[in-house]
Amino acid sequence: MPSMRAEPGGGHVLMTLDTVGGVWHHGIELAAGLVRRGMRVSLATMGARLSASQRAQAASLRDVGLHESEWRLEWMEDPWSDVCHAGDWLLALEARLRPDVVHLNQFSFGAWPFAAPTLVVAHSCVLSWWRAVRRERAPAEWDAYRAAVRLGLSNAGLVGAPTQAMLDALALEHGHARGGVVLPNGCSPAMFRPGEKAPAILSAGRLWDPAKNLAALEAVAPWLPWPVRVAGACTRPGSGEKAKAPTPPASAVHWLGELAPPALAAQFAQASIYALPARYEPFGLSALEAGLSGCALVLGDVPSLREVWGDAASYVPPEDRGALHAALLRLIDDPLQRRQMARRAMWRARRYTPQRMVEAYLGAYARLRRPAAVPAQQRQPEALSCDS
Repeated sequence: MPSMRAEPGGGHVLMTLDTVGGVWHHGIELAAGLVRRGMRVSLATMGARLSASQRAQAASLRDVGLHESEWRLEWMEDPWSDVCHAGDWLLALEARLRPDVVHLNQFSFGAWPFAAPTLVVAHSCVLSWWRAVRRERAPAEWDAYRAAVRLGLSNAGLVGAPTQAMLDALALEHGHARGGVVLPNGCSPAMFRPGEKAPAILSAGRLWDPAKNLAALEAVAPWLPWPVRVAGACTRPGSGEKAKAPTPPASAVHWLGELAPPALAAQFAQASIYALPARYEPFGLSALEAGLSGCALVLGDVPSLREVWGDAASYVPPEDRGALHAALLRLIDDPLQRRQMARRAMWRARRYTPQRMVEAYLGAYARLRRPAAVPAQQRQPEALSCDS
């Protein structure tokens, strides 16, 4: 079997991808980079049907096969029947496609008996989300999720995460401290470039997710001299629930709704400041896009964002709205500092290139293919029960 770092024709990866969050954009960027390195990529999507823009993104990639489903994801309401069906669907796909590596962007499927070695990548986790947002251990209603995640992690050939902070969270919440690898996200600067900056503050995130803490930005917006614009989905996927309609003063917050990538890139290009006072953010892809777009960053003071941004951002305690207001005012009132912080953010963001991301993943795939690795078919995972 040729190395996963070989010239064209050197490997085939089957990658799961959900369609309802930032992992979609990460997966498309990664797939494009892997193809440029001579690999074939098969994408198995779940969570919801692809949107028109997602379908166009996937269709634009050469040597990428698309296999679409609507199976519910493990963090959604009452997902386990769908998770079981999705696992069987993935096994059938693997048997037909015969990939060299199965790259799983969900935890549960690490417990399924794939023939190829498996990489499980932790982009987020309900239990660590709960601890960061609710400040307590997730309650018993999440025990089924807790058990499924532990099984997936313990049976995976290799576990990765975009930051060391996320790997540390897996150790705390799931007891997984076995040889994890940091696989940083990357973003092409081709779409995200500075434009003519306007006196405006931008944020982007799921309005229904308290981890993004957009309510703090809504609270301080009426006392800022600049308008605040917020882009993001209002509906929680898989629940049918609608976020409570925001009713801030029209001059304080402009709610943009969910934007297609080019429209969101245009907003990043115009904004002078990007604010994300997050309580929980395993990597922060939107902040990376803002940094590439020349925005000064005001971020929640959490370990993962400190890890990614160092001294290239201003940090505020997520629950301290006074600190958020003060940090934004400092940048508004001091154009020199604002431009300096924007330059720092841009230089820092340019470290997280698609090339660096692809190299990291190719290294992980190669590690799985080494003879010393235990072949997946020799493992006997204690799989999630699908009898019901």
